[in-house]
This record gives sequence, C-alpha cells and structure tokens, in this order.
Amino acid sequence: MDTDATGHRDPDRLMRRAGVSGNPDRDQHFLVDDRVLDRIPGYLPDSADRSHLLEIGGGTGALTDRLLAVAERVTVVERDAGLAAFLREEFSADVEDGRLSVVEGDALAVDLPDFSACVSNLPYGISSEVTFRLLPTERPLVLTFQLEFAERMAAEAGTSEYGRLSVGAQHYADVEVVERVPKEAFDPAPAVESAVVRTTPRAPDYAVDDEAFFLDFVKALFTQRRKTVRNAIRNTTHISGVADGSAVVERAPEELLAKRPGDLRPGEFAELTALAADHR
Repeated sequence: MDTDATGHRDPDRLMRRAGVSGNPDRDQHFLVDDRVLDRIPGYLPDSADRSHLLEIGGGTGALTDRLLAVAERVTVVERDAGLAAFLREEFSADVEDGRLSVVEGDALAVDLPDFSACVSNLPYGISSEVTFRLLPTERPLVLTFQLEFAERMAAEAGTSEYGRLSVGAQHYADVEVVERVPKEAFDPAPAVESAVVRTTPRAPDYAVDDEAFFLDFVKALFTQRRKTVRNAIRNTTHISGVADGSAVVERAPEELLAKRPGDLRPGEFAELTALAADHR
C-alpha cells in the first residue's frame, strides 16, 4: 500500500491501481487533491458521532481511506461494479475486520444503513435527490457539490440564490459552505468549481404537519418568484394541490402576501402552508 507523508493512500496511485480514469459522461470526477481530501473529514461538527460513517460514491477510495482513519466503521455505496470490487480488494483488511462495508448499487435505490454521519464527494447528477434522501435522517452531513448548488443550499432569504432548495435544506438543518474547491482538485476537472457543505441537523422553530405538502407548496410558489405571494398562491394551485387559492389569500397576513417568494423565510412559508392545508 502506497501512502503519503500523512500515512494516507495517494489518490493518483489509487486511480492507477484501479486502472480507471474519470468519465464525465458517467458523472465521474475523482477528487485527487490530497490537501482537500485530508480536510474534509474534519468538517464534521465536533459533536458528531463518528462511529459509523456513510460515503456515497466511493470511487477509488481516496476519501474512504481518510474516513477509516477517523471512524469506527465506514459503509461505502458505489454503483460501479468494477470500483466496488476494487474497494473490497484495496481495503480487504478493513473489510475482513468488519470496519468497512461496500454496498454495490444506486444510492437512490439501495437500503441505507443506520449511519451516524455522512461524508461524501457526491456524483453531481444526483446531488439533489441524494441530499433530500439524507437530510430527513437527521444526521450530520459533509458533502461536496457544484459551487452553484452549494451556494443555493446555504442562501439567505432576499438573495438571488435563495430558492426552494434553500428552504428545503434549511428546514432540516443549518447549512454552511465550509470550503470552495477548484476544478483542478478533480480528475478529470469538471466544468465548474465545487464546494464542501456542512449540514448540522436541528429542529425548525416552526411546526409543519405534512412535510411533503410543505415542500410542494414551497416549490409551487417559487415557480412564480417574481410575482407577489398573493398572486403566486392564486396562480399555482395546479402545482401546490390547493383547491382554492383565493380562500388561502383571504386568510393570510397582508405583510406576507405583499412579499415575493424569495423574501419569505422558511417559517413564513410554514405559516402559509398551514393556512393552505385547510384548502387542499
């Protein structure tokens, strides 16, 4: 096993041993910058339980190697059969010791273990779907995304980046962009910059009885983000599932109706959702 000065496996040598190169057509961009890889596990909150870390998209194992250094157990989900086999061979001692499990399959379809936290360089094509599968588990997450996606996740109300992704993510957790990652940190380099995001789970300071309806209502209003909330509610009943948008408007506070969707905080969306729920 080849390791660098810190005792970790070298990402370029891992790629050579695996006999692979990244394939953009398959959403494969391997993170190969040692310094970034070394920092990523440290972005977990200090209070995070590191007993069982989940990694989505293990690739050739450069991040897996770093996670094994800080966790009691690691489970990797890898959809590529060849890479899954390579991980089992490369980390055979950890597999035999029960410290590493490799699950071959699609992260959107396989049964996920009862993990304590997730640290992953996500395939960008499934970023949103995977993130919203992970967020409801109420576990800390450290995930690498395209920079634009990361900034939208963490955006505050009233900014141009703020949207339904922001509201949805911040409904479940505090969201922080903790590091920007240049294109050159990947092989092959993607077309855009990336960023590492940390989400720390916490209960919202508002009540939502039906999360699916809440998220659908938020999605509907953001299709009319340049309209006032009053008009957005009336114009999107076919998306939100609200039977009578005017009835919701009649009950809603004027200070919310006069705003645009991009100016509503998550708690204000929840307030409107509670009114809309009576008119589904």
